[in-house]
Amino acid sequence: MELKFAEIGKSLGTRELGAKTRIMILQNWDVSERIVFDFDDVRVVTNSFADECFAKILEKKSLEEIQSRTTFVNMSDIVLTSIITAFNRRTSKV
Repeated sequence: MELKFAEIGKSLGTRELGAKTRIMILQNWDVSERIVFDFDDVRVVTNSFADECFAKILEKKSLEEIQSRTTFVNMSDIVLTSIITAFNRRTSKV
């Protein structure tokens, strides 16, 4: 499965949108052996979106499982930093 985030928006900023996207990811989790998150053409991902969409997956899946089942591609430095920050905050709470 490949999820093209530019089809969701070029600027991903709300918790509500992040939660909707996370639900879609988890609904497809067992259908696909690998999920590719493609950020081509996405300008910004806020910390709120990254936390809701990606880091909260840690409530259902282990970090090791997330790392082995997902691939993040075409990320700008801004997008990468937001997602890494969200995971770091969640893993420091676990």
